[in-house]
Amino acid sequence: MAKPSYVKFDVPPELAEKALEALKKAKETGKIRKGTNEATKAIERGQAKLVLIAEDVQPEEIVAHLPPLCEEKKIPYIYVPTKKGIGEACGLQVGAAAAAILDPGQGKDVLDEVIKRVSELTGKS
Repeated sequence: MAKPSYVKFDVPPELAEKALEALKKAKETGKIRKGTNEATKAIERGQAKLVLIAEDVQPEEIVAHLPPLCEEKKIPYIYVPTKKGIGEACGLQVGAAAAAILDPGQGKDVLDEVIKRVSELTGKS
């Protein structure tokens, strides 16, 4: 299946899992924002440390603005395979198209590793 137009780089599955793990730890011990609208606000305010974007969002326009916005604000972002994965990591019963980590809490080490690997993938540091 072809990747959606907003997906600008491929993320290895183990890195996507680490990002979800960081999100889950941040939910438990730090601070997160769930959903596209809250993630967008966190990015615009410069509060987000990492933004997770699901690859299975329909219509694509729901999250298509996030990668350029993250790039403008110099906030790292990563794609994960499903909305369900983001939702579960956020403790929701439903999927979430996007989420932002504001404070990683005890997941700081995992978050730092994810950000480092994403910068290697994208060639940006």
